[in-house]
Amino acid sequence: MRYLCIIPARGGSKGLPNKNILNIEGKPLVTWSIAQALATDCLAEVIVSTDSEKIMQLAVSSGATVPFKRPDELATDLAATEPVLLHAIEWYERKAIYFDAVVLLQPTSPVRYKNSIERAIKQFEKEKADSLVSVVPNASFFWKNEENPTANYNPQNRRRRQDLNPDDWLFEENGSIYITRTKLLKDSSCRLGGKISLFKMELCESFEIDNELDWKIVELMLREATNANRL
Repeated sequence: MRYLCIIPARGGSKGLPNKNILNIEGKPLVTWSIAQALATDCLAEVIVSTDSEKIMQLAVSSGATVPFKRPDELATDLAATEPVLLHAIEWYERKAIYFDAVVLLQPTSPVRYKNSIERAIKQFEKEKADSLVSVVPNASFFWKNEENPTANYNPQNRRRRQDLNPDDWLFEENGSIYITRTKLLKDSSCRLGGKISLFKMELCESFEIDNELDWKIVELMLREATNANRL
């Protein structure tokens, strides 16, 4: 299969201004995802979709392809990710270049261990999935509905976390890796659908950057993973 890897990195950011080009543990945030994608042999093309000239220059110098500048209407705070993916696919198809599936890597989740992307692709193909989402197993006890609180466990038969049956676990979407067949994406305008595969990642790989506290946590995770030669 031919995979197009898309790393969306717009210039605007309210939580952390210019976060995609800020240095974290020795290199700009977006370059972590670029380097991980370039180290994955089964990706036919690695591109960065951005509206920022600075990010465009940084991406190219980091080895990624930047075939176009993202339209302003796809770079607002309210812009969804799917139209960004479809824009990239359509740009290539107008040049008669086709891909079987899209691999989405969000730069705000920069901790991906060696071969995580490749393992996700192999699982996607082995399971003959239509889409894949990376998740982290979560055995926490959850409650919902403040007015009528209900739990995801029986309070009268509360078990220790280590005694929970895997069927009782929840899987939290960690925002790191998505894979979608091109046809599904074009038909549904959604990155997840059809037969969905859950790709389990470790907790340390599952921190997303939305604010300054997240930044400090991810910086620590990157440092520890680098020192352990896991990146």
